Amino acid sequence: MCGIAMVRLLKPLDYYQEKYGTWQYGLQKMYLLMEKQHNRGQEGAGLSTVKLDMPAGEEYIWRDRVEGKNAIQQIFASINKKTSEVSEEVYTNTDLSKEQLPFAGELYLGHLRYSTTGRSGLSYVHPFLRRHNWKNRTMVLAGNFNLTNVDELFEHLTLKGQHPRDKGDTFLMLESLGFQLDQEVQREYDIIKQRYSNDLAITQKIEENLDIASFIRKSEKMWDGGYAICGMLGHGDSFIFRDSKGIRPAFYYISDEIVVAASERPVIQTAMNVKEEEIIELQPGEAMIIKKNGTIRFETIRPAAKELKKCSFERIYFSRGSDIDIYRERKKLGESLAKPILKAIGNDVDNTVFSFIPNTAEVAFYGMKDGIKALNNQAIRVEKVLIKDIKLRTFISTNSERDDLATHVYDVTYGSIRRGKLDNLVAIDDSIVRGTTLKQSILKILNRLEPKKIVIVSSSPQVRFPDYYGIDMPRMNEFCAFRAAIALLKESGRQSVIDEVYRKSKEQVNLPKEQIVNYVTEIYKPFTQDEVSVMIAKMLTPKDVDCPVELVYQTIEGLHEACPNHAGDWYFTGDYPTPGGNQLVNQAFINYYEGRDK
Repeated sequence: MCGIAMVRLLKPLDYYQEKYGTWQYGLQKMYLLMEKQHNRGQEGAGLSTVKLDMPAGEEYIWRDRVEGKNAIQQIFASINKKTSEVSEEVYTNTDLSKEQLPFAGELYLGHLRYSTTGRSGLSYVHPFLRRHNWKNRTMVLAGNFNLTNVDELFEHLTLKGQHPRDKGDTFLMLESLGFQLDQEVQREYDIIKQRYSNDLAITQKIEENLDIASFIRKSEKMWDGGYAICGMLGHGDSFIFRDSKGIRPAFYYISDEIVVAASERPVIQTAMNVKEEEIIELQPGEAMIIKKNGTIRFETIRPAAKELKKCSFERIYFSRGSDIDIYRERKKLGESLAKPILKAIGNDVDNTVFSFIPNTAEVAFYGMKDGIKALNNQAIRVEKVLIKDIKLRTFISTNSERDDLATHVYDVTYGSIRRGKLDNLVAIDDSIVRGTTLKQSILKILNRLEPKKIVIVSSSPQVRFPDYYGIDMPRMNEFCAFRAAIALLKESGRQSVIDEVYRKSKEQVNLPKEQIVNYVTEIYKPFTQDEVSVMIAKMLTPKDVDCPVELVYQTIEGLHEACPNHAGDWYFTGDYPTPGGNQLVNQAFINYYEGRDK
């Protein structure tokens, strides 16, 4: 779940110097775009710029990458330090600034790193840079993506004689695009050299005629996964494109001065101070291509899928809740839970306190409050029961770190409910994935308040399946819903179901990914959602919690009603958007059954 941001200035730097008092107009917008997407990247950040029309012998492309939560600040502090060291004469002269300051340019590409899968380290922070002696073969790449078929892609590239230096999907994407870019440049060269003899003229014509969509299309046809990817070529062309299922989000804004693209709509609104209707969603399978001369065109890389699978977890959790549509959807998610919540507390609203757990559940909480009032025709008692002390998502920590952090993330507001088991306590969360924080921290500290009953509400359905498109959910036994279903099968004497799913999964190991079926769904079929919820509550309730604990989950129907345009629900249903998802969940279950922690 990374964040991307791209800025292309459509006027010469002198224009911004004169109108806005600084050539840093584009750089300032990039800072805002990155900072406002910090939620999408807490591990590292990177920034790259391309300078147009630099003379030979002068550097035309720069990049800086930093690890850590403060990476954005460090990158821009370094830029500002260099800027402050030049004279006023240099700073106000755009030609001198381009010559002497690394990030004085017309194209910018920024990235926020969230290494939910794969390896960590500075070498894995985007943007990635592929250098070449010819500017039109030099490429910078950054994206929000995960590929499910890296082994297949690696084999494809090596059979062509290439030697990728890493199996990471970013490296393979870069090598794949780079290879096709070389081919496209060569193709243009072979055509143009028949009409021109001057090498400089040939190079210029290649850059003018270079078919960006063609080399993207030839690379992308091999990819299985979800992605929104931005790129810049050394001579000045740039692009952003999106997978045909629409799994990963991408938005853009165009004026006569600037083109901006980012992973989320509200960050562009804030950075550019424009209305939401002025920001356009890049269509699934579509590329926006900006040529060096500033012309913009849109091309279909792969036809949009008939059944789009836009990620619903973006709406529930990862994206900023300041987006107008996401805000409404999160309220709707909470509102739709009012009826089962009232059932869980026996309609005893007078003796119940309502709260929320992380800040990302706050909007759903408002919807829940409205829904209960509409059904019960009375206001509810609201308190800030839980306080998050550590601003760190245990969601992406390593397993050992996560367990330790989970015990310290929250504290309780003493006196927020009446002591002596007089009040029920209802707390809504955006999702319950592993249940680690609930078991090791939240339920224990809520019990200190002496509630009559604790009801934990999840605005998302039960997370039952691993994700392979950008969220850190790779192992079956990490999901409390999966562990609960397995426990129910064993408890009810149906171990044979587990064995049969393993047998079917094992038989598919050598099949092409397109032929693999997700049989792991059969683990859940014997049970209702409520039965699984009861078992999850039983498994997650610590022994020293001396009051009843109940879990209330969103339904799949409620999810789709609240988020009708984001049907990607594979985390909850196992309905993966691409064949690679079925292949990987097949292997994940085999690993679980065979006791391999992979």
